[in-house]
Amino acid sequence: MNKNTLLAASLLSCATAATAQSSVTLFGVVDVGVSYYSATSEFYNNTASPVVPLPSVTRSLTALSNSGISNSRLGFRGTEDLGGGLAAGFWLEAGPTPDSGATAIASFARRSTVSLSAPLGEIRLGRDFTPTFWNDSVFSPFSTIGVGANVVSSVGTNLQVVRGPGSPVAASDNYLRTSNSIGYFLPPNLGGIYGQLQYALHENASQSNLPGSPSRKGRYFGGRLGYAAGPLDVALAYGESTAADTTGVNAVGLPTGVNFDERIETINLGASYDFGFMKLFGEVSQVRDKALSTAPVPLLGSVTSSDTDKYKGGLLGVTVPVGPGLIKAAYSHVKFDNDRGPLATPLTPQRDASVDKLAIGYEYNFSKRTALYATAARIRIKDGQNNPAIMGVVTGGGAYVSTGAGTSGLAPRSSTGYDFGIRHAF
Repeated sequence: MNKNTLLAASLLSCATAATAQSSVTLFGVVDVGVSYYSATSEFYNNTASPVVPLPSVTRSLTALSNSGISNSRLGFRGTEDLGGGLAAGFWLEAGPTPDSGATAIASFARRSTVSLSAPLGEIRLGRDFTPTFWNDSVFSPFSTIGVGANVVSSVGTNLQVVRGPGSPVAASDNYLRTSNSIGYFLPPNLGGIYGQLQYALHENASQSNLPGSPSRKGRYFGGRLGYAAGPLDVALAYGESTAADTTGVNAVGLPTGVNFDERIETINLGASYDFGFMKLFGEVSQVRDKALSTAPVPLLGSVTSSDTDKYKGGLLGVTVPVGPGLIKAAYSHVKFDNDRGPLATPLTPQRDASVDKLAIGYEYNFSKRTALYATAARIRIKDGQNNPAIMGVVTGGGAYVSTGAGTSGLAPRSSTGYDFGIRHAF
């Protein structure tokens, strides 16, 4: 074989490889700003006796912050055309912290998936966002980050962290993202209809001599169905996370009949409409924290008690383009309805709480990739002592001072935050 033949064969091989590997892209965002946060706790008294009031306490912090309007990220994604309408793809995305540089590509915990696409849709495996999270994010002018973040998302994150299941990757798993997931996505050619289904394996081991094994703690399943055409985008999503699933055993490993199951069920509906001169956003959400406890009772067999707390939330927002800039504003609200239990009477005190948030901001876009931004937000909490770990939402920085365990002390009351920063995407 002469040199010209070898050269032609080599070029053909390179061209074939380039055709098969359609694209590999390095992408990312660096978003850093100066932020101020404050959180004020005030005195409360849930007892019938007079108590000397405690002075209010405010914690404040000024910091160089990360991800004010866009999550800082560094990722790699690629696709390979397999022919016949088939394509393989991957997505690896890390979350660096450019304010300190302490976290580089320590992990691809933001997203790590491999997929196979066909005319009938896409199958995706790995760590990915949950279907219910998308509505909290997409239908909020400030998404779920920075001081202006959707308060529905903030409460949802706190609930997942406090109640579980959590994971070695992130305490908020099964709200924001989930690992070990199998997902299906509708194809993009359905006249504006889009959707997905997702199931995440709990990966708990089964034990043959233990009834109720394996534990389903960590399991997630959910779906999302939407329609986007022209100025309209609307989507409905549902998800269920198993926060706990335990079977009691005695010292020799035999079941005791004491069992506990807790599931967090989320349903939300979001929409946006772009009028051109402004874009409106809206979302309604309900989260049910359902717990079932079973215990043996002499002569009665086993008795099951249930407790269902509800978190009802919503958001209204708007963006208005002004030259190269964008004005943003949003109001979001969550109401906590505490289940008082089966023995409650009309005299049983309510232990509910609520949180309201107002945010306003401005982005000035130097280009499609670079922007300066300023955001201000204010949070007000009513009866925060009744559920401080979950309803005690802050704009950022440290947590509230919370004392008294719901009887008398200091409770979360208000929080203020400001972000001033720069974002560059590549």
